[in-house]
Parts: sequence; C-alpha cells; structure tokens
Amino acid sequence: MFSCQLTIKESPWQPLRACSSFARTLITIFLCLTQFGFCCVYFVFVAQNLQLVVDHHFGPRDYHFYMAIVLPAVLVLCSVKELKSLAPVSVLANFLQLVALGLIFFYLAEDLPPTWDRKLAADLSQLPLFFGTAIYAFEGIGIVLPVENQMATPHDLRGWNGVLNTSMVIVSCLYIAVGFFGYLQYGENVLGSVTLNLPVDEWLAQIIIVLFATAIFLSYAIQFYVPLEILLPAAKARFPRHETLVDYGLRYAFVLVTFGFAAAIPRLDIFISLVGALSSSTLALLAPPLIDSILFWEERKSSGKMLLLKNAAIFTVGFAGFVTGTYYSLVNVVNYFRT
Repeated sequence: MFSCQLTIKESPWQPLRACSSFARTLITIFLCLTQFGFCCVYFVFVAQNLQLVVDHHFGPRDYHFYMAIVLPAVLVLCSVKELKSLAPVSVLANFLQLVALGLIFFYLAEDLPPTWDRKLAADLSQLPLFFGTAIYAFEGIGIVLPVENQMATPHDLRGWNGVLNTSMVIVSCLYIAVGFFGYLQYGENVLGSVTLNLPVDEWLAQIIIVLFATAIFLSYAIQFYVPLEILLPAAKARFPRHETLVDYGLRYAFVLVTFGFAAAIPRLDIFISLVGALSSSTLALLAPPLIDSILFWEERKSSGKMLLLKNAAIFTVGFAGFVTGTYYSLVNVVNYFRT
C-alpha cells in the first residue's frame, strides 16, 4: 500500500501524483476484500465438511446449524493478537493438510478411468471462472509480506531457492496433482471441494474430511490477521481511551461479517471464483506491473522496452480476467439466489 502510494507520488507525470492517496486506498480495499473473501471461503469449507460427516452419523441438519457451531470457535481463535502466537497453529494446520493430502490419493488414484473418458478441455464460457479460481489459489501477497516483515532473516524468503519459490513449487505440484486426479476420478460430478466427493460412509474418508476441515479452520486466523493489521491502528487512534474494546470489537465484528456472507452464499465454487477474479487479480496481475512500470519508467522507456511490454501483457490479461471473471461470478451469485 505504502509502496504504491510512494511510487505514484514520485511518478514522472504530474497529474498522476495527485492520485497517490486514492491508489493507496484502492489497494487497501482490495487487500481487505481478498483476505475477508478467503475467510468467507474457509467458513463455508469447514461448515460443509463438518456437515458431511455429522449428518452421516446423526441425520441431516441445516447447513446454518453447522455455521453456528463453527462461529464460537472462530471467535476464540481470532482473539489471538500476535502473528508469532499463530505460528504454531499454522504449522499444525500445514501438517494436517499434508497428512490429509497423502491420504486423499487413496481415493483419487483408485480405479481411475481412462483419460479419454473425460473432456480434454472445458468450454470457453468456463474460462473466466477458471481464471478466478486459479488466481484465488495462487495469490498470497497479503500473507507473504507480513511473514517477511516478521522473519528473523527476511532475505531467506527471496531468491531462486528461497522460502517463497520453494514453497510455491511444492504447492503448485500439489494443486496440479489434486486437480488432475480429482477431475479424472469424478469427472463432471466433481464438487467445489474434492472432499465433498469422498464416500463419507468409509472411516478413512471421514478422517480425511475432518483433517482438512480442522486445517482450514486453524488457517482462518492467519488470513484474518492481515486486514486487522491495516484497520486496527486507525480505529485505535480514533478511540485512544478504549483501545482494548475497539480491538476485540473490530475483530468480532469482522468475523460476524464473514460469517454472514458465508451463511448467505454456501457455494465454494462461486465464492472462490468471485474473490479470485474481483480482488486477487487486482493485487496479483493489475497493481504489480503498473507500479513496476511507473517506478522504472525513465530507465526502461529507452533500454527496457521489452520489460514494459511484458508488464503491459500481464496487465492486459489480468484486466480481461478481472472483468469477465467478476461478471460471470456475479451472474452465478444472482442465479443462485433466484433458484
């Protein structure tokens, strides 16, 4: 946010400098939308997977009943103020996800049909929704920067073999493997989360579902931490005599907001695509090339034109995905409420 504001403030074009504060506000809004969108998705994921297992043992109940069960636990988890205190929680969440990912391949790789039984590619009309989903999965600038700022040796995050690149390569391989084998196994019947396709009457499937639900629940506070770090200082400065009340009041209010959206739209696929196309694409594909071009304009307009063309190409793809992905996601939201 600050880098965006400073870059535009020092830009070579005088009219653009007046927009520096607006640019900072815009980036802040999209960053908060992204993180709160993640939290909404996590709410839906945990509630739906919890519902799948509990309904099997005790009979069907309304989805909102499980939302109400998850809410108090989320409120307690989000009462933790320090990111360092959340580190052990994040480590446990990652461990549970790795175990669950290893186990889920017992189902994804079992009795696979031949690849020619599945569609080689989706219709072009589904491309905008894929764009939003893919950007949602990979965009994580809101978490990366706070983690880097609190690392004892921040330089270890960067570099070709740094923490960021190493982790993204591993995550990409896992995404591709689960996506490929999940679609190959379940075809057009695959749901918003592949855990919802597992045979819930089997104990191994129940263990996998519970492990994933627990891991995502524990990850909620990490995503929630970022917008709070942005919004809390301003709120505390406005009410200096009631800092503690403002702190917890804002935390719980935002948890209830994400709870409300998740309760209103209990569809993982719609939520993921909308968050990815609307806000994640802005942070990942629109803002970075724009900031880079403005910052290095003087030196690149003469000797770095290829880099400017690269930035223009990234921005164009991002803008097209932003417009089409957001439009089709909103259409799906409207259709959901109609039906």
